[in-house]
Amino acid sequence: MHNMDWQDLRCFVAMARTGSVSAAARELGVNHSTVLRRLDSLERTLGTRLFERFQSGYVMTAAGETLQARLAGVDEQIAAAQSAVAGHDQELSGEIRITTTDTLARSMLMPALARFQHQHPGVRLQLVMNNAFLNLNRREADVALRPSNTPPDTLVGRKLGMLPSAIYASHSYLKAAAKRGIANDAWADHDWIGLDDTLSHLEQARWLARAVPTSQVRMRVDSLLAMVDAVREGIGMAPLLCHLADSDRRLQRVAEPDPRFDTGLWLLTHRDLKDTARIKALTSFLYEELQPQLR
Repeated sequence: MHNMDWQDLRCFVAMARTGSVSAAARELGVNHSTVLRRLDSLERTLGTRLFERFQSGYVMTAAGETLQARLAGVDEQIAAAQSAVAGHDQELSGEIRITTTDTLARSMLMPALARFQHQHPGVRLQLVMNNAFLNLNRREADVALRPSNTPPDTLVGRKLGMLPSAIYASHSYLKAAAKRGIANDAWADHDWIGLDDTLSHLEQARWLARAVPTSQVRMRVDSLLAMVDAVREGIGMAPLLCHLADSDRRLQRVAEPDPRFDTGLWLLTHRDLKDTARIKALTSFLYEELQPQLR
């Protein structure tokens, strides 16, 4: 005999208790056909009929009565166990080590972590800011919030959305460039802020290498936050993350967001940790908090 499916047994218990398919369906929150399918499945597994079908309704067989007696109180015990476990989930504890970039920590993650900590004071958070992937496979971190279009396939998680970028410059820089007779879109004639080798994998860095002479790159930085700061000070133009630059009144978009710059934002963890209560709680919370901020 094959192992019995608990969902099939739940339908049987509800049917035995209520006496009708429709009442069992209402109690379980499923439709009429699901109850019938579950009962048929259970009868096939057991190799015996549990109910006789009459025009007036369903009548339990002797085998059904035996099974009902054996299952007495089991569904209540399962419900009690689920409630007990759920109660523990509400009082999460332990440490979670999170890695992300300085850019995302300041602009998105920190407010969300503050709200999570308020809801789950028993959880201790450790935030590691690093512009390269820490090795989650070696458990250098538990959860990663990372911009990437090719996340490691050894990790599991969800894509939150896309991070768009556009070309920006400060108002003071554009005024000075106009006096020099440089059109806004004459990329090769402008001064630029570039990215160093640690961020050379970003499409913004690749675009700069293609579109801008090396001699026009006045400064290179290893942080997208520093890139915004340099543009704000008028050192040159740069492709900046829109969610960082749009709110800065000292900056002006010189071109609309370029889809080539779009970078996916991923919430990742090691597959061995994905069902750990505190990890699952944090990743679900961050998804609900951060996903609406992205397109």
